[in-house]
Amino acid sequence: MLQLQPITFKEASVFVTQHHRHHSVPVSWKYGIGVSAHDVVVGVIMVGRPVSRHLDNGWTLEVTRCCTDGSHNAASMLYGAAWRATKALGFRRLVTYTLPSESGSSLHAAGYINLYTTPGRSWNCPSRPRVDTHPLGQKLLWERRVGTIGKTR
Repeated sequence: MLQLQPITFKEASVFVTQHHRHHSVPVSWKYGIGVSAHDVVVGVIMVGRPVSRHLDNGWTLEVTRCCTDGSHNAASMLYGAAWRATKALGFRRLVTYTLPSESGSSLHAAGYINLYTTPGRSWNCPSRPRVDTHPLGQKLLWERRVGTIGKTR
C-alpha cells in the first residue's frame, strides 16, 4: 500500500541521484513530497519555480523532478498530491515536461493535460554561455490549472 509522506530536500536529492534516468538534482525547490511502501521511499516529487522565465508569473509552479523506483501508481499518486499542495499554497497552475519517448500515463491518470510540444533547444547562447546537462530536443508540456469559474481542469 502506497502512502504519501513528507521528505526533505536532501532525502529527495539522494533518491533522484540514485534512480532518475536522465536528470540530476535541481538546485532548489518550493516543496517536495515522498511516497512510500512499507516504510521504504519508492518515489519523490520536487516542485519549484518554473525554469522558463515566460511561465514564472508568480502563480505557476513546475514539477522539476518526479522519480520513482517503478512502483505501480507511485508517479500518478505524486503528481496528484503535488497539484493538491500547489492549490493549497495559493498557486493557480502546475506544469511539467516529459520526453516524447515517455508515455505520460501517470500524468493522464492525475488529470494533467498535454498542451503542446516545445521546439527543444539549448539554453546556451553567445550572451550567456552555458553547458547543457540535460537532454536536448522536443519536450511535451503538461499542466493542471484552476479554471476560470472555480473549477479545476
